[in-house]
Amino acid sequence: MIRHIVLIKFKPEITEDRVKELFEELASVQSQLPGMRAISSGLSESPEKMERGFMHGFVADFADWDALEAYQDNADHQTLGAKLTEAAVGGKDGILCFDYEFEA
Repeated sequence: MIRHIVLIKFKPEITEDRVKELFEELASVQSQLPGMRAISSGLSESPEKMERGFMHGFVADFADWDALEAYQDNADHQTLGAKLTEAAVGGKDGILCFDYEFEA
């Protein structure tokens, strides 16, 4: 399986309600992609306080690399990606992605 981790540093004017809307839109993409196994999102509550401004994020698990590619190519995901980029501090500089393979 592939784990896709995305951390986002939202602009100060982006409200928690708007973040919630964006994450709900993201979750709706799962129904279109049979290779997406799970998705969760939220606000960091880490006691370590090492977020460096990346206070929101999501994790999505995919069956394999092809399923992750299908997600990346999905039109709704691309539309949402543009919205996330617009809402992030510095555009793409305010978004960190990390993918790795793991055994379920």
